[in-house]
Amino acid sequence: MQHKLTAAASGVFKVGGAISINRFGFGTMRATGPGIWGPPADPAEVMRTLRRLPELDVNFIDTADSYGPDVAESLVREALHPYAGMLIATKAGLARTGPDKWTPLGRPEYLIQQAQKSLRALGVEQIGLWQLHRIDPKVPRDEQFDAVKSLIDAGTIRHAGLSQVSIDDVIAASKVFKVATVQNRYNLVDRSSEDVLQYCEEHGIGFIPWFPLASGELAKPGSMLDGIAKSRGAAPGQIALSWLLKRSPVMLPIAGTSKVSHLEENVAAAGIQLTDAEFSALDTGRNLDFPVD
Repeated sequence: MQHKLTAAASGVFKVGGAISINRFGFGTMRATGPGIWGPPADPAEVMRTLRRLPELDVNFIDTADSYGPDVAESLVREALHPYAGMLIATKAGLARTGPDKWTPLGRPEYLIQQAQKSLRALGVEQIGLWQLHRIDPKVPRDEQFDAVKSLIDAGTIRHAGLSQVSIDDVIAASKVFKVATVQNRYNLVDRSSEDVLQYCEEHGIGFIPWFPLASGELAKPGSMLDGIAKSRGAAPGQIALSWLLKRSPVMLPIAGTSKVSHLEENVAAAGIQLTDAEFSALDTGRNLDFPVD
């Protein structure tokens, strides 16, 4: 019997303790051109992919002003506005000067300007979740946090989050505004933010792992991940996403793609329930008892 393909199988999380979303979300960075610059190579397929999201119960969309720049937000609006039942999260704090070039820019007036620009680009009266894309080391972080607080006070944004931060950063920001989410790089291979994830779990903060599908050597033929995937009749990437979902109840994976078929494959991962033995094997690198081809 074939189960319904739905992101709802990933479970529910309340962002800021208030906005309920299905934990399996979608990231829009790959909806742009090479180097995350300019329009996508196949705009029609990207549009089909975005419009497939609500049909799959994906109701958490992550985007940013820097994706394109300005391209991803525009595509999201064209495909999904007025976002019935969806949380559209966006970010600012990185300036773009060319393909694959990212420069932190955290001057308060710039952050406020970009949030207001995203408000118009997305066609909303308030941004449900806005995230500081990077803390600019050239600007006192408290000044950047104060800018975020001013956006909340003005009603421009409802909830706020941080990206690529330490526990100390989260604690410092929390003295200024309630931190709803943290978006750090995290996957099977790179768990350098393990301490931040634990802190988020202890404090009910959503943890959005960017680059969630990185698996490196773990995905090569004959590897443990490959063996578990084959035993499940699944793709290695699906198992990697399933591992993330099982890792923590505050984990909010946002695997992105520009193709409908890949989107559907990713969402199917929400319905894969790893056993404790499978999870532990991937978590610790311990071999399972079944043979790996």
